[in-house]
Amino acid sequence: MAPIGPRAAPYIPPQALEGVRTRRIIAVTLDLILVASMSAALFVALFILSAGLSAFILPPLFPIVAFFYNGLTVSGRRMATPGMAFMDLEMRTMDGDPVPFLQAAVHAVLFYVTWLFPPLLLVSLFAGDKRCLHDMLADVIVLRRSS
Repeated sequence: MAPIGPRAAPYIPPQALEGVRTRRIIAVTLDLILVASMSAALFVALFILSAGLSAFILPPLFPIVAFFYNGLTVSGRRMATPGMAFMDLEMRTMDGDPVPFLQAAVHAVLFYVTWLFPPLLLVSLFAGDKRCLHDMLADVIVLRRSS
């Protein structure tokens, strides 16, 4: 039977964490631009197709697109969003396995909730493995791909 409580963190080579915070900031910026563009295009297309009748139900489109964007890309074979892949990053579970869809999508939800309380993003500065609070809650880690 597995022990109850916090488990020991796996060994992570220092080079796998080198520059991760800076790369993540750039990756998030790129991903936000992509998600916003996809949401806007989808909004316009659905607005035109419905002759404007869908305008009242379309505002939550951004979080829906972000949920599937993160879930599908991180759980895919590259284990990264396009922004993360561009910045040579990948996401894994703390066991080192690829992240399943639901865990990746929940990570995205936790990320956007964390943005409601920006000081929570500072947790990364004190974590030895450079994980943010939403990474810890989702039990994932972002690493350099080339390490």
